[in-house]
Amino acid sequence: MRIHFYKYQGTGNDFVIIDNMDKSIELTVEQVAFLCNRHMGIGADGLMLLEPAEGYDFKMVYYNSDGNESTMCGNGGRCITAFAKKQGVIDNKAYFVAIDGPHDAEIDNEGIVHLAMQDVTGIEVNEGYSILNTGSPHYVKWVDDTDATDVFNEGKGTRNQDRFQPKGINVNFVEVSDSHIKVRTYERGVEDETLSCGTGVTASAIAATGNNTGDFNTPIHTPGGNLRVTFTKHNADSAENVKLIGPATLVFEGDIEI
Repeated sequence: MRIHFYKYQGTGNDFVIIDNMDKSIELTVEQVAFLCNRHMGIGADGLMLLEPAEGYDFKMVYYNSDGNESTMCGNGGRCITAFAKKQGVIDNKAYFVAIDGPHDAEIDNEGIVHLAMQDVTGIEVNEGYSILNTGSPHYVKWVDDTDATDVFNEGKGTRNQDRFQPKGINVNFVEVSDSHIKVRTYERGVEDETLSCGTGVTASAIAATGNNTGDFNTPIHTPGGNLRVTFTKHNADSAENVKLIGPATLVFEGDIEI
C-alpha cells in the first residue's frame, strides 16, 4: 500500500498526518509504529488521521509512536488544525472531535493556532508535585533546574509506578520563574522525552498557579520552542476556558510504501 503523508511539527513535537477523509486507509499497530520509526520509517512522536465526523469539520484520530491509539495530544490538535486548513477542510476556524470530545480551534493571521482544551477538574495537589488530566493524565513535578534534570530516567520511573498502571502517566518537570515556566516532558507511548507536549504544558501551567484563582496567561518554554496557555480558575481544583496557543508548521510531504 502506497500512502501520501505530511510531516508537521509544533514546537518540536512532530507528527505524521494522513488525509483519510475518504476513509480508505486502515493502519495496524505495526504499520503505525513503522511510519513513526525514526530509523526505518518517516520518524515522528505520533501519527494522526484526518477523518470525517458527522456534526464536525473533522475527526482527529491520534496514535502514539508505539502504534497504539492514545489520549488527546495538544500539539497534535494544533497541527491537524493547520493541516485541515491546508487541505481546504476549514478556513481559519475549526470545530472538531478527538478522543476526549469536541474542540474549537482558530488560526490567526500569523499562523498561530489557538486550541480550546477540555475543562480540567479534580486537580490533585501534593507536596512537590500535582496530578491532573488535561485530555491525557499528567504528573507535574517541581524542580529547581530543568536543564539539570534526568528526564528520561526519572520520568520513566514515575511513569511506571504501580499506582499509575496499567496505562501509566506522562511526567513533566517544571521550573517556575517570575515571567514564565520551563517544562520538559517524558511521554508514555513515546517512552522518551519529547521536545514539547501540549497537554503536558497545559497541565504544568494550570498546576503552577497552585491555589490561586483568576484569569491566567502563562508563557511556557520547552526544548522545542515557546507556547502559551490561557485559562480561568474559579477554585483551586479546576480550570476552564483553557487554550493552548502556539505554532504548527509543515515540515515536508511525500509518499511511502508499507
